[in-house]
Amino acid sequence: MQKLFYFPGSCARASHIALREAEASFELRLVDFATTEQRKSAYLKINPKGRVPALETERGIITETPAILAYIAQQYPDAMLAPKNDPFAFAALQAFNNYLCATVHVAHAHIRRGERWADDSAAIAEMQRKAPEVVADCFQLIEDLYFTGPWVMGENYSIADPYLFTITQWLPLHKIESSDYPKIHQHFAKMLEREAVQKALEIEST
Repeated sequence: MQKLFYFPGSCARASHIALREAEASFELRLVDFATTEQRKSAYLKINPKGRVPALETERGIITETPAILAYIAQQYPDAMLAPKNDPFAFAALQAFNNYLCATVHVAHAHIRRGERWADDSAAIAEMQRKAPEVVADCFQLIEDLYFTGPWVMGENYSIADPYLFTITQWLPLHKIESSDYPKIHQHFAKMLEREAVQKALEIEST
């Protein structure tokens, strides 16, 4: 059986929700960040990057959220989580998810993980000061240009939706209100109505 390695509230939540949307058979495996389990040898054998998520499949381990989400969409085509017969639409979906991964998530990480980029305390403090501004700009770009509605890619729910939902949940850490972005705010509320989202949140809170 597939196994998803996660930590509550992390970007692994997007994959957790997607697996539930697909009605996939899988096990959850908590990686305890409080004890730095992600940096210990046992987990590094699973994911040498020391990050979550990681999805263990019968063919091997998949890491990186956009890759895991694309795998879920392709592995469970009946769930209709991606436009499987439209290469351009699928590329647009991948472009959105990769923007969340490579730009928005990285901007967010500067407020909590400044030591990844600098050792100097003043430099880290400047990253923490700047991060909310950068994150706000990213969300404004999504709101203005890259959100179609009512779901990220338009009328059809996709793997982009749990990913945007997950990162939207991080806005309070930057003292940003999702209501600053009306379309994204409405999307967040709509996501909370979904059974898969409710179940994932319930399990991650226990």
